[in-house]
Amino acid sequence: MIWGRYFLSTGLQCCRWRVSCHVKRHYSFLPDDVKSLRAVVNPDISKIRNIGIMAHIDAGKTTTTERMLYYSGYTRALGDVDDGDTVTDFMAQERERGITIQSAAVTFDWKSHRINLIDTPGHVDFTLEVERALRVLDGAVAVFDASAGVEAQTLTVWRQAEKHHVPCVCFLNKMDKPAANLSFSIESIRQKLKANPVLLQIPVGSGKSFTGVVDLLTNQKLIWKLKSTGDDGRLFEIKPLDQSDEPELLEEVNEARTALIEQVADLDDEFAELLLTDFSDSFDAVPSSKLQEAVRRLTLARKGVPVLCGSSLRNKGVQPLLDAITAYLPAPNERHHDLVRWYKDDLCALAFKVLHDKQRGPLVFLRIYSGTLKSQTAVHNINRNSIERMSKLLVPFADQHVEISSMSAGNIALTVGLKQTVTGDTIVSSKASAAAAARRAQSDDDGTEKKRREYASVVLSGVEVPDPVFFCTIEPPTMAKQADLENALNCLQREDPSLKVRVDPDSGQTILCGMGELHIEIIHDRIRREYGIETQLGPLQVAYRETILHEVSTTDTLDRTVGDRRHVVTVELAVRPLEDNSTSGSCELAFKEEVDRMLPAEMKEAVENGVHSSYLQGPLLGYPLQGISTLIQSVYMEPGTSPAMVSACVSRCMLKALRLGGGQVLEPVMSMEVTVGEEHLGSVLGDLAQRRGTVRDVQSRHDDKVLLATVPLAETMGYSTMLRTLTSGNATFSLELDTYEAMNTQDQNTLLQRMSGLL
Repeated sequence: MIWGRYFLSTGLQCCRWRVSCHVKRHYSFLPDDVKSLRAVVNPDISKIRNIGIMAHIDAGKTTTTERMLYYSGYTRALGDVDDGDTVTDFMAQERERGITIQSAAVTFDWKSHRINLIDTPGHVDFTLEVERALRVLDGAVAVFDASAGVEAQTLTVWRQAEKHHVPCVCFLNKMDKPAANLSFSIESIRQKLKANPVLLQIPVGSGKSFTGVVDLLTNQKLIWKLKSTGDDGRLFEIKPLDQSDEPELLEEVNEARTALIEQVADLDDEFAELLLTDFSDSFDAVPSSKLQEAVRRLTLARKGVPVLCGSSLRNKGVQPLLDAITAYLPAPNERHHDLVRWYKDDLCALAFKVLHDKQRGPLVFLRIYSGTLKSQTAVHNINRNSIERMSKLLVPFADQHVEISSMSAGNIALTVGLKQTVTGDTIVSSKASAAAAARRAQSDDDGTEKKRREYASVVLSGVEVPDPVFFCTIEPPTMAKQADLENALNCLQREDPSLKVRVDPDSGQTILCGMGELHIEIIHDRIRREYGIETQLGPLQVAYRETILHEVSTTDTLDRTVGDRRHVVTVELAVRPLEDNSTSGSCELAFKEEVDRMLPAEMKEAVENGVHSSYLQGPLLGYPLQGISTLIQSVYMEPGTSPAMVSACVSRCMLKALRLGGGQVLEPVMSMEVTVGEEHLGSVLGDLAQRRGTVRDVQSRHDDKVLLATVPLAETMGYSTMLRTLTSGNATFSLELDTYEAMNTQDQNTLLQRMSGLL
């Protein structure tokens, strides 16, 4: 606690620079000095960078973040994931497992720029954390293991960044590994990510002899002469390349710089024109500043991605990465959020994350798009249509926070006092400002009618939440703890929208639905540690889906007398399977033309409700249906029939049709990538065959084999333990939901028997 007070009250000291015969940069502070968050520069919006660090598992995201904080002067010592003392991995579960589970925000400054950085998880179970971080960020740093190149989860996070049109910078980490390969990594970025890698640095040395990089823009060599393993890498040497350097390095740098200039000229017309008019005699004479401006334009337009090298764990190459973040990634005002312009200078912010603090209550992370956020003010939540009072405003620094009075547009803030706000809500200053923005949106004549309708709501698009694939029952130790468990689950659901909680209507049991085994395990552990409830989990279940095999037409009549009113409804409908139900997760509903025309709006809504409620429970096992189209052929009702009776009749008729249509269970199939040594390949392939797996491809990656396969989710239970046993712990794997596929008759019958308790 004393250290915490000292940490928050220490003032900013000046950075000392040392100059010698070569330029030696020493990003250093007084020995025991740590910058205070109160001293974070609060610059113009053009100097703000909102960035995220994203990558595959164990590529070095958290270690890179830790180095950035240390070199910018905001931490006293270098944290280590293995030691469990990093700033951004502060949860007990993260420190024990050495993985990132929830995204953590930190704020620091670097050379008069304010950087708001979010460290994201790499596991597919926590993919929502990456999704909601990228939704509010302006740029991203994609970290790669230089010995592995693009891996399975790298593809997933890259697709998420593309979906939100986020410009990226690539950092090839772990260049000190013996198997690190620059050309292999560059080629994998080009082939697998379909991106244009723009190489800005060449490594000096390889493997354990990796000592630094050559900056291709300035033709300067950056060398880290670490005297011992405890050397923090603050001090590095910058000197221009000269003829005394190794001829192989000089030749490689010349070739790489020529290739860089040609590549940038191909992609950027302005730079190509500059070359042809002013530097047609010698392209090599082009100033580095002009080349840097062109690379920035490419990055912002997402035509190319700058690639840098380094080794975060060995404290090499992180300072140039920080320079690249400020040089190439966009400021908030360079990203065009169309909807925000309707608000002009009024407050408009998006809530993208909620945390629960025992002392302060719910803490809500907001990205401010326009206007200024002030503490002790009332704000309007458009999604909930409610007014909430914000008591405090904080600057986020992982689990340490500093209170401030106001924060301007472009920043990420942490608020206290918003009790109802959840992920994806739009926060504005008042109902009147939202109405004014809606009027501006409707009166603007430039856009099409579609755009008008879209902007009339003036609500920022929220965060897409993936469907859960695993579920299990959860029970409190005693009935006295039931209320506490419900409160804990409500808090956790608000924090993590990918966690779903429902109550089984038949058994009354509480069911947890999550993204994977690890996800459910972490939730169980958090309930035990943070809320002090020793819960019991039932066996993990798989979220199957159901469909039908044949087209069926059927009719049903409901004749009921309730009180003194008689309700008579006759419904005729047809159900049929859609062509490709493995990819189409939705079900369709259509009315015959005359029915659509004749049916009153209230009764039409009742019919739709009846059909949609039937889609929630299939005829075989009660799982949700998918890939089914329903056509309402006729609806006859006598006067005085209530809509509830119409819904009930439609539901009954649907159930009858679905039973006649022949039930088919669809199981989730996972896309799996296994990296394994050649000596263990046979045993891994044999095990996959037993798990009903299908091998799609076997690729080579240095001395290892990369196995690409599809496996039913039900067969992956406990796979990590089995893989460790088969390969003596020398293999890694990753899973991602691929599609839903129809089960064969034998497997389906086995499943039905097991579910009904016969097996």
